[in-house]
Amino acid sequence: MTGGMTRRRLLGIGAGLSAMAVAGCGSNSGRPSSGGSNGSKPALQQWYHQYGEAGTQQAVEKYAKAYPDATVTVQWSPGDYEKKAATALLTDQGPDVFEYPNGPTIDMVKGKQVVELTDLLGDAKSDFNSALLDRMSYQGKLYAIPQVIDMQLLVYRKSLLSAAGVKPPQTVDELLAAAKKLTTDKVKGLFVGNDGGVGVLGGPALWSAGLDYLTKDNQFGFDDPAAFESLAKLRELWTSKVLLLGAPTDWSDPSAFTQGLTAMQFTGLWTLPVIEKALPGDYGVLPWPKLNATTGAPSVPVGAYGACVNAKSKNLDAAKKFVKWLWVDQTDDQLDFAQSYGFHVPARKSLSAKAGRLKSGPAADAVKLLNDNGHPQNPMLWSPKASSAYSDALNKIIRSGADPAAEIKTVKTVTEAELKRIAG
Repeated sequence: MTGGMTRRRLLGIGAGLSAMAVAGCGSNSGRPSSGGSNGSKPALQQWYHQYGEAGTQQAVEKYAKAYPDATVTVQWSPGDYEKKAATALLTDQGPDVFEYPNGPTIDMVKGKQVVELTDLLGDAKSDFNSALLDRMSYQGKLYAIPQVIDMQLLVYRKSLLSAAGVKPPQTVDELLAAAKKLTTDKVKGLFVGNDGGVGVLGGPALWSAGLDYLTKDNQFGFDDPAAFESLAKLRELWTSKVLLLGAPTDWSDPSAFTQGLTAMQFTGLWTLPVIEKALPGDYGVLPWPKLNATTGAPSVPVGAYGACVNAKSKNLDAAKKFVKWLWVDQTDDQLDFAQSYGFHVPARKSLSAKAGRLKSGPAADAVKLLNDNGHPQNPMLWSPKASSAYSDALNKIIRSGADPAAEIKTVKTVTEAELKRIAG
């Protein structure tokens, strides 16, 4: 909901919803020739980052193969996908259609690297999650079509909490106390990523303090004592030796949790099928807790990869037509993509109502958390440069003990310069 958002940077985005040099961005782009095999159809290249859930690559290749009006080649991109995609847009070798976390960056929009897609929604506009449409829009124009909704949350082992006499934490102090009681010589109390939460807790730390990246009038949003306190709590988690570090896989994978290395883990909704298989009935879900009894609110980061069209595509109309076909018209495929390969919430309200696998157990609890406590990731005007500055600050605060107030003032200086640049 995603930092580094591979797929989850989109979420990890808080510190880290910062969002793609192209592997081989020379003459061999991997793009097919501009015509189909017999020249009768346009050829399109579509890029995805490498999803972790089994079956996702085969699914998107199947969708692409079924499209009747173009020959669509899918490129599955491991590694730093966001850097690859962003770099490719600067060349003539980029994809026609590509996904990007929470839609394109403000620089992609203002640099005219992506095309407007407002007209693709038609009568379906009211059926899409309005907060995501707002996030992927600039000055009233839409630049990406939401694919599915992802969210991050805390999962906890019911049996371990019960044995330790610990109740599910409702504040950050309670979380810290719980993590201490749950930590043993074999099990750590909490896992928030191998970086100690730098990549994923930037947003939750602000929301738990009642703050946000930007104010409603697009001013810097967290030069505030509550933010200093909240980020200091993340440092306290690090120094208390309750965090699992050096796990075989990072926070977006549930292995550390299912293998008993941690009693609680910050992860994503997509992991619940694997957790249910490994620990049937022995887990619950929580939001990131509020700062304290009187400050802030619980939160879950919410994000979505958005389908974008490269303005340099040699087949712009065909690319837009394909995006509409797949992410607006093909509702069966959209529902399949949302719930058959890990759990995700469909981007459309009518499909959410049909997502049967999200209607019971912890998955249903998670969807309620999304509805009650969801925070779409950092706003469109929170630029990649501002995001990088915040990530750097989080790293210094959490891992090195830097002063939160001083680090936030540095982020504020960068952000205000970026807001001035964007407005210019």
